[in-house]
Amino acid sequence: MSVEVPSDEELLTMTKPACYGDGMPSEGIRGGALHLSSVLPAVSNAIGCPMSTDIHSDPKGLQEALGLPDAASAVVVLVDGLGYWNLNMRLGHVPYLRSLMNESANQRPIATCMPSTTVAAMSTFGTGTCPGMTGMTGYTQLNPKTGEICQLISFRNAVPPLELQQQPTMFERLSAQGVRVTSSGLPKFAFSALTQAALRGSDYISNDDPRKRVAVAAQAAKNPGLTYLYLRDTDKVGHNYGWDSDKWIGTYERVDGQLGLLRRSVPKGTLIVIVADHGMITTDPESVIDIAQDQRLMQGVVHVGGEPRCVMLYAEQGEAPENIAARWRDVLGDRAQVRTRSQAIAEGVYGPVVSRVEPMIGDVIVSATKAVTIVDSRTQAEKAMHLPSVHGSLTMLESDIPCLIDVA
Repeated sequence: MSVEVPSDEELLTMTKPACYGDGMPSEGIRGGALHLSSVLPAVSNAIGCPMSTDIHSDPKGLQEALGLPDAASAVVVLVDGLGYWNLNMRLGHVPYLRSLMNESANQRPIATCMPSTTVAAMSTFGTGTCPGMTGMTGYTQLNPKTGEICQLISFRNAVPPLELQQQPTMFERLSAQGVRVTSSGLPKFAFSALTQAALRGSDYISNDDPRKRVAVAAQAAKNPGLTYLYLRDTDKVGHNYGWDSDKWIGTYERVDGQLGLLRRSVPKGTLIVIVADHGMITTDPESVIDIAQDQRLMQGVVHVGGEPRCVMLYAEQGEAPENIAARWRDVLGDRAQVRTRSQAIAEGVYGPVVSRVEPMIGDVIVSATKAVTIVDSRTQAEKAMHLPSVHGSLTMLESDIPCLIDVA
């Protein structure tokens, strides 16, 4: 039985922010046990070393909810940008992933965090918590120490990674209990700020050749413990050429080949779990909103953070966020959902928010609907304002991700 893919209109329908916790989602509610934050706690139980987090207290329940079998050794693969619906709309190109999608246990998406973007999702995944605890709330956000906008892929103008992201990672907690934890990835990410913040604690083995990275992961899996493999090219190519372009499809096919090779190379009985950090939408060039061209949108705003699908606005001193939000609602109408920070926190958009993280979140959060993008020509390059595929908002395409299970 194959998955029925909704219409394009449905896939661009806004969802409610996913909830956090150990419960199974009910009708109209997403997340809970079926969430990116649940994956590593569930895997920890599957390999015999259960680890609860500040969000998830029942790793055994998470394992059961996600349908993970027990195993001495597990490989968790994160494919950047490969949303659940992106995957399903191009299944004809990927024999290994197609075989997994034939299994009923894999025919349900799980939810990623809000915003549906790499820095927020990687720290949510790596710690088993949420952006409101990790302090990683967007591609760019306010650095409260300097009062300036910082960027969290390279941590440009940001506080040091361990100072910003203070939640212990699942990798370092498992390692502290004597569990083997191995990461296989690109050399450039071995000591990157993002790795330190979100994924610290593993034995990182680097290689430029993707097939050799797969081989490293398969070799590591011969010993009990956890192996992590990161595949980034679907996201990179999607941003540059569009997620449904020929170049993306070629990349998707190569990723499937790498995953198939992993499946053939790991020892018998190895648990393989394949997830993503977010999906991607195709942008509409006619639906680009440049806030620098509308003074109503800039009124009372001192800084703009976030990304084109989830903008964070920081208010000038003395300016009420409610007034900024009202102006944006008037101008954008149904092209965006606009929340004040207090509304977003009350709705659980970022999960539980600790006090030190609150100032990092925008006073107003604007989530783009449909295929709308919100850009700022004062600070963004022309290419960045017209990327063919992006992510960050709450549509099904962006926020539904796979959690595919296989046992060698």
